[in-house]
Amino acid sequence: MTESNGSENTPDWEKRFRAPRVSLPDWAEDAPDRSLFVSNATGTYELYAWDRATGEQRQVTDRPNGTTDGVLSPDGEWIWWFDDKDGDEFGVWRRQPFKGGPDEPAVPGLEPSYPAGLALARDGRTAVVGRSTDEDGTTIHLARTGDETTLLYRHRESAGVGDLSHDGSLIAIEHTEHGDAMHSALRVLRPDGTAVADLDDTKGGTEELGLEVLGFAPVEGDTRLLIGHQRRGRWEPLVWDVVKGGESDLSLDLPGDVSAEWYPDGSALLIAHSFEARSEMFRYDLASGELEKVPTPPGSVSGATARPDGSVEYLWSSAAEPSAVRSTTGEVVLDPPGLKSPGSVPVEDVWVEGPGGRIHALVHKPAGATGPLPTVFDIHGGPTWHDSDSFSAGPAAWVDHGYAVVRVNYRGSTGYGRAWTDALKYRVGLIELEDIAAVREWAITSGLADPARLILTGGSWGGYLTLLGIGTQPDAWTLGIAAVPVADYVTAYHDEMEALKAMDRTLLGGTPEEVPARFEASSPLTYVDEVTAPVYISAGVNDPRCPIRQIDNYVKRLESRGAVHEVYRYDAGHGSLVVDERIKQVKLELDFAERHLGH
Repeated sequence: MTESNGSENTPDWEKRFRAPRVSLPDWAEDAPDRSLFVSNATGTYELYAWDRATGEQRQVTDRPNGTTDGVLSPDGEWIWWFDDKDGDEFGVWRRQPFKGGPDEPAVPGLEPSYPAGLALARDGRTAVVGRSTDEDGTTIHLARTGDETTLLYRHRESAGVGDLSHDGSLIAIEHTEHGDAMHSALRVLRPDGTAVADLDDTKGGTEELGLEVLGFAPVEGDTRLLIGHQRRGRWEPLVWDVVKGGESDLSLDLPGDVSAEWYPDGSALLIAHSFEARSEMFRYDLASGELEKVPTPPGSVSGATARPDGSVEYLWSSAAEPSAVRSTTGEVVLDPPGLKSPGSVPVEDVWVEGPGGRIHALVHKPAGATGPLPTVFDIHGGPTWHDSDSFSAGPAAWVDHGYAVVRVNYRGSTGYGRAWTDALKYRVGLIELEDIAAVREWAITSGLADPARLILTGGSWGGYLTLLGIGTQPDAWTLGIAAVPVADYVTAYHDEMEALKAMDRTLLGGTPEEVPARFEASSPLTYVDEVTAPVYISAGVNDPRCPIRQIDNYVKRLESRGAVHEVYRYDAGHGSLVVDERIKQVKLELDFAERHLGH
């Protein structure tokens, strides 16, 4: 084995990126031995078909910038995958026979677009396809092989395909016709486009509540739809009979957010419970109401599925232990050959009083190290996401180089209730940075962090908060390292994909022309002249989420001031699926920190 593939001379931080890893396998409802998963085994993340009966695995896609968006048809005969250009997320669906063969356009009549959901029928011939474009907003189409494609739905606001019932007679969609992209309503349609039922929790109250589609019951003729709701201030599941109109509220006595999916026979639900950055699973019997815990190790389950034999397969990891696809049978479901990822340090929990309530932060520090340490505040993206006790090669790389790493689940993060997630409206970015500042103060006063060696970093929304933070809190941070960030909020709005424009209108209360003061207050470009810390920026030139032009605008302002900065542009979209490219980016970030901190 060569050094580049993981010899003894390769450092542990690099091995964590290079080690082959796999996603939780999806499986065909009517052909359970046929599965589809994502792996980086070739050095680029691609789709793989797996025949469990024979053990054969086959690489399905092979593109320079990788492929991760794929769906297996219920009959197991077809693999659908989304074909964009160099990571720009704008493209078309293609399909390939499960056993191999040439790719073909899956829906020849549809022009390229951003994807807005996909549901495949059991007959292998019918699909419900969601599309998003700047010109049309969101459209949803019914496509049958050999027939003309039918338009089912169109609206300027964002929407998406939720699910297709077992018999193909009902189509569930999520929509935001009310204009709040953070809180969806639900509609169920017939294949001819007529409406069957609507459920909208955004009406009749001062607080808008969201709904989400979790899936139709996997039983012929069953009209029950499993959905998620926020009626008690957090995500919880309920069963809605879309034809009869009844709702069965589970009222589970579990803190934190709760999601669910069906067991294959429709008699029970697999409950996923997330609380304080960790997760666990339960089996909920719909007839008896009994809740039985599904045993998993402490840490985070990032995906799970119940198999026809009643077993549960799940993707698990912790901050200290790399991810693995496990089963409640005790077996390791998929164990890719080759280099094994080294582990890292366990994470420590910290709770800090902040201006909006208690803030949960996760702390990684080198084993045996005592402070004050050079400290990296690694800020998550989203913003509707949260850091958890799960394995991540990025923070582990900083720890290997002697840094403490602090990850903050600021207001806007998921997992701490609806009010916490929704709190950042209208003062976008500034609210999150108030929470980060409170945790920063704790890190210094506790003796963990050296105030002269503090790095603010993150990707996507975390990159945005990095640039905003070094501008609005210039004395707080020694360095800023921003990956694929929002840098000029107004230009970003005009250039980004349509679904993100809708989200920004929700977060800020309108367009840049309607609420210019809010966009100005939340834009890093507004504060660029206050930046004193050296700043490093990396960006994908094809990124539709944080487009390159708005980053160039920010960089030009840095250049005009003679500010210390470095910029790395690469040929991909919102991040890279190529392992060598990701390693290159981490090396550049580590080197930038070394040169400017002298650590």
